[in-house]
This record gives sequence, structure tokens and C-alpha cells, in this order.
Amino acid sequence: MQSHSSEPSAEPTAAPAGEKDGASRQEGMVGGDRARARERRERRARRRRVAVPTLTVACILALWQAVVAFGIVPNFLLPSPVQVVYALVADASLLAMHSAATLTEAALGLVIGTGVGFVVAVLMDRFQTVSLALDPIVTVSQTIPTVAIAPLLVLWFGYGLAPKVVLVVISTFFPITVSLVGGFRSVDPDLIDLMRTMRASRWQIFWKVKMPSALDQFFSGLRISATYAIVGAVIAEWLGGFSGLGVYMTRVRKSFAYDRMFAVIILISVLSLALMGLVDWLQRIAMPWKRAERKED
Repeated sequence: MQSHSSEPSAEPTAAPAGEKDGASRQEGMVGGDRARARERRERRARRRRVAVPTLTVACILALWQAVVAFGIVPNFLLPSPVQVVYALVADASLLAMHSAATLTEAALGLVIGTGVGFVVAVLMDRFQTVSLALDPIVTVSQTIPTVAIAPLLVLWFGYGLAPKVVLVVISTFFPITVSLVGGFRSVDPDLIDLMRTMRASRWQIFWKVKMPSALDQFFSGLRISATYAIVGAVIAEWLGGFSGLGVYMTRVRKSFAYDRMFAVIILISVLSLALMGLVDWLQRIAMPWKRAERKED
């Protein structure tokens, strides 16, 4: 007679639905806490990025005002920040007229210089012979001081718009060329080989692989060129012209109006920063994936 022993079943039991809902709610709460903590860190970082430079500038201005107020430096040599602000307000309409002339020269020269730099960079990347021929010329063009070139340009092209634009072009095309050539040559060769296996043309490889890879370097060069554009236009105006911030600086220097000198120097810095901000805005539009990368970080 055979005996049958009954053993308990070892099948796993399912967790109650209430426990699953509780675990899901707990995970959601943890995820929400992390998101809120990340937002708080980002807000603190943004406030710090604004507060630290603002406090630094405020301390410098306070020190400047104290140096003039206590007579450490004579006032006729160093005007106070209050006097500089007053000069900016008093000559606002005149400075606006001269700023428009300088911005026109800088914008035209920057656009043309960017186009020239782009074409030269593409040719240097495409043809090795062109690269070997132009590389020393491009380098030597930046070893000549712009102050030495400006009188020749005024002599050749007169006192109008042309010499200012030409000097800005000479000053701005070099950063564009160098940054783009470096960006083109930094492309992953495997990507180019992949595109060739897919029978992509050289034009498609350039626009689909090389150009997007070089955009970051391009905008870095364009940011530098934007500052060079304003400075180049002002230098050209020093040596001859009828309007512009350089002409204004020459006139107030001869009258020993140093408060107005400092006012125009600050205005030149503001214009340069404005052009750099415009470049950053263009970069955000042209490279939307950079914003996504920052959000993920």
C-alpha cells in the first residue's frame, strides 16, 4: 500500500496591490524631491552667477570713488564714477550719433570678415595646397599691428567708410578662419567613413558632419571677432574720419575732458558686450542641442 504525502506548494505569492501602489508613490516622492533639489541648486547657481560679478563691479566702483574723493589721485587726472555717469547723460545724444557710425562700420566689417574667414577656412580644409599656401599668409596678417595699417588704409581709401571696414575685416577674419579650420579637422574620421559608405557626396559630408561639428569652434571665434570689430573701427576712426566713437575720443582728449574719455571707453565696452551677447543668442538658435545637453547636466 503506497502512501501519498502532501507537500505545500512553493509557488511565489503575488504582492498585494496596496503594496505596489505604496512603492510607486514612494518612488514618485523620491523623484520629486530630487527634481526640487536640483531646481534649488540651479536657482542658487544662477543667483551666484549674477551676484558675484555684480558685487565685484560695485566694490571696484566704490574703491574708485573713494580714491578720487580722498584725493589719492587728482580729480583732473581721474574723474569719479559719478562724473563719468554725468558725462554719459550730458552727451547722450552726441554719443548715440557716434555709436551708430561705429556700429555700422563694425557690423559691415564683421559680416564681410566672417564671410572671408569662412571661405578661406573651407578652401584650406578642402585643398591641401591652398592650406599650405594660405596658412603663413593668414598668420603673418595678424603679426602686423592694426595701428600701423590704419594710416595706410586712410591714405589709400580716404576718410570715408571704406578704410574702417577694411581694417575691421583684417582684424576679424583671422579668428573665424582658425576656429573653423580647427573645427573641420577635429571631426571624427569614422563619421566621414560612414558617410562615404552611404555614398554621401562631399557637399553632404560637409553640411551633415563637418559643419555641425565645427559650429562650437566657429561661434567661439565669432565671439572674439565681435570684440575685435568694435576696437578695429575705433582705431581706424582715431586716424581720420568725420564721425564715430574714435573721432569723439580724439576731440575730448584734445580738450582734456577725461570724464568724457572714460564715458566713451565704458560705452565701447558696452557695445562689445552687446555684440558678444548677440553672438551667444545666435549660437543658441543655431545649436539647440546645446540647450538640451545643459538641461540634462
